[in-house]
Amino acid sequence: MDVRDANGNLLAEGDTVTLIKDLKVKGTSTTLKRGTVVRNIHLTDDPDLVECRVEKVKGLVLRTEFLKKA
Repeated sequence: MDVRDANGNLLAEGDTVTLIKDLKVKGTSTTLKRGTVVRNIHLTDDPDLVECRVEKVKGLVLRTEFLKKA
């Protein structure tokens, strides 16, 4: 299964990615700003989703269309 970012680059377990769009996090008042660096992503069974941790939010699932490989 190939997991690709918004630019078409292959993503692997433990990669570092950057957000390309401001994202509101459901259930919290937190907004993740464009350019936020996310380290140590975890691939899921769905090639469009990755799990990660960002600042105060643990167990966050992000869509790959909003990420680019750093």
